[in-house]
Amino acid sequence: MVSELRWSIEGVPRRPGVYLFRDGQERVLYVGKARDLRARLASYRRPGADGRINVAFLDRDAARVETIQTRTEQEALLLEDTLIKQHKPPHNIRLKDDKSFLMVRLDLGERFPRLKLVRAHRPKQDKPAGRSRLFGPFASAYALRRTLQDLHRVVPLRDCPDSVMNHRSRPCLKHQIGLCSAPCVGLIDEPGYGRLVERAARVLGGEVAELEQDLERRMQAASEQREYERAAEWRDRLAALRRTVEGQGVRPRDRVERDVLGLARRGEDALVHRLAFREGRLAESRSHRFRSTLPDEELLHVVLTALYGDGRREVPSEILLPCVPAEAELLGGSLGGGVRLSVPTSGDRLRMLDLAGENARGELVRQVDVEGRDEAALAELVRLLGLPPGTEVIDCFDISGFQGGSVVASRVRFRRGHADRAGYRRFKLREVTGQDDFAAMREVVLRSLRRGVRDGDLPDLIVVDGGAAQLEKALEARAEAGAWEVHLVGLAKARPERRVRGRRRGASEERLFKPGAREPLPLARHSPARLLLERIRDEAHRFAITYHRRERGRIQSRLDSIPGIGPARRKALLRRFGSVAGVSRASVEELAGIEGISAELARRIADHLSGD
Repeated sequence: MVSELRWSIEGVPRRPGVYLFRDGQERVLYVGKARDLRARLASYRRPGADGRINVAFLDRDAARVETIQTRTEQEALLLEDTLIKQHKPPHNIRLKDDKSFLMVRLDLGERFPRLKLVRAHRPKQDKPAGRSRLFGPFASAYALRRTLQDLHRVVPLRDCPDSVMNHRSRPCLKHQIGLCSAPCVGLIDEPGYGRLVERAARVLGGEVAELEQDLERRMQAASEQREYERAAEWRDRLAALRRTVEGQGVRPRDRVERDVLGLARRGEDALVHRLAFREGRLAESRSHRFRSTLPDEELLHVVLTALYGDGRREVPSEILLPCVPAEAELLGGSLGGGVRLSVPTSGDRLRMLDLAGENARGELVRQVDVEGRDEAALAELVRLLGLPPGTEVIDCFDISGFQGGSVVASRVRFRRGHADRAGYRRFKLREVTGQDDFAAMREVVLRSLRRGVRDGDLPDLIVVDGGAAQLEKALEARAEAGAWEVHLVGLAKARPERRVRGRRRGASEERLFKPGAREPLPLARHSPARLLLERIRDEAHRFAITYHRRERGRIQSRLDSIPGIGPARRKALLRRFGSVAGVSRASVEELAGIEGISAELARRIADHLSGD
């Protein structure tokens, strides 16, 4: 069901960008691009909205979705390509013979450099000795080729190969129509040609004002002469030029290790968005939020110290910032002396800083809005349950097990409507054996409340995943712990219409079970209080499942370490005895009764597990 999806589109902007679906272990499952991020992600939540077969993984594996805003669709296209190559998501399709994006190379080692088109995955093809500069990659090959034609009108570089240029005795036709400066016959010297090369490099780097003016002048002249088809052609070329230079904010031309910090503020709320570029590609995009009234210069000093001062994070060669931090020289020295703190004013580096700033502003707005909605939902829940004013800490428990073995539990804590990860806890069952969820719930609630009483860290409300029976066990635990001030409710999942023992049972919505109430309290489908409770319960379930999978893997590894036990025999043992503990209690004769396990292997299994 769509309502059971764990990932949310809340706060996602209606902007171009890239989205990454991640599973519970933060692995990237799928990378996509969109002109409108919110509309694209909303389409995944509508049943049957997307006919591709790989969308089935979203309701099974995806735990969250991460978005990165870009300024244009072209930047989104380039960033998607980068992230797919970096993460190799299992649900993206990569053809072995697909081409990469076009780049433009200037071979500065040549006497008279020319513009060459190369592919991004083969930038060194046919590279001569000497220096070279790469521009791009460019998303639209058609727009790039049209732009290079227009560029030759403003910057008349040669486009013929050396084999042609070295054997010419007179200028070619392109010189006569103003598209080449004819270095082949000495009509321009090397310093003059070098100035043309620098102008071309500036245009390819994004400084297109001169070329834009030339194209706009031609468009206006054609329009004034009522040559409207010609004017439309120049208009299209102008649009192609602008499309061509888009995208450099996400794909720098150099390979400098660089972090870019964008800063956004709203009152006391501040957020820094860090884009980490490594080996010429965007390697990480992450936000860091805090509360501060310091000036921007002082704030950036504190942020840089926190990010890099403890030695846990690699200090890059360059850090781009929106303003010079306080005591920049002292700060640079404390970070190792090899880092350059820079405030860019133009070119690629400024575009990267603008991109980080846009992501910082978007993420801050999203987080502040989400927290406002969470606090409003909490206020509604307090009114609904009749809780005292000031209620803000909610704990939720969930039990996870598999065929009676490896039963574990989780506790998640929400404070003022949003997750407080410092309050998350995991539990291994000590007193309960087998799959008894009611007894397991009593044990973990009791252990949590006893510790809370001892440490003075009790919640205001406990939400139990289940109905009246689970709530009754939690109430027994509260009485034994003496934590009478803690309120408890049970949250039972919505159920579709079904048949139980031949009798028809109607569908039901999410229900709240309150202590002493004769009937559960139904929750309106789209009420903020219900959405908050569902999110808390889903987070408890996710946390428990993650812990259970890890523990189950550890337990199974005891069987894997026995010589002669492979996946098939391990599966047969667990199916027969239910858990590794059940295997260890089995006799040699019982073990040998399983197909594929000899008497000798059975003795080896018994000896190995008895020694653990």
